[in-house]
Amino acid sequence: MIGFYNYTVILTYIGLASAVTGIYFAMEGKYVIVSVIALLVAGLCDMFDGKIARTKKNRTEAEKKFGIQIDSLCDLICFGFLPGAIGWAVGMREIYHYFILVLFTLSAVVRLAYFNVMEEERQKKTKDVRKTYEGLPVTSVALIMPLFYGFRKNIGEEYFADVYAVVMLVVGIAFITRFKVKKPQMKTMLIFVGIGALEFLWLLYRYKFR
Repeated sequence: MIGFYNYTVILTYIGLASAVTGIYFAMEGKYVIVSVIALLVAGLCDMFDGKIARTKKNRTEAEKKFGIQIDSLCDLICFGFLPGAIGWAVGMREIYHYFILVLFTLSAVVRLAYFNVMEEERQKKTKDVRKTYEGLPVTSVALIMPLFYGFRKNIGEEYFADVYAVVMLVVGIAFITRFKVKKPQMKTMLIFVGIGALEFLWLLYRYKFR
């Protein structure tokens, strides 16, 4: 079979499987909470897949490039499409919602493609690990969107779709806005994992798979 198959891509594929599962549940319109939890799981997998990949010291250049491409392709589905599927499931059905859904996914595509180009150029000049990101990383939605979904009951079903749409619009624009974000180190990543775990428990407590 074509492709590269080793432990360096396992987490990436698990994250993709989680996202696809979340998309199916969102399209069904039932148990949207499963889709939101799937987004959290995809974010957790993406947080550590790069570190795992770098433990393989004898990776070829082809394997490295494949890793960059497969990571971005999976990120597009996990963080560029799944949040929109959740938005559709919670009621984003108006014409202005449609434009926001398209803008969000398009912004994710542009950012991921731009990152790939710039990362390839950077690796031609240095082998050092990247210290900063440009624009808001698409993986940030794995914490942002579940957090806002947790307030769905407080906001009310009548208004939640519009609130969710505004968050998607702001986040989508942030994807392609030129500003620097420091790449999180292990300590910060563990804090993010803790925040994600708290969001997970909170969502389960509040919605209990409804």
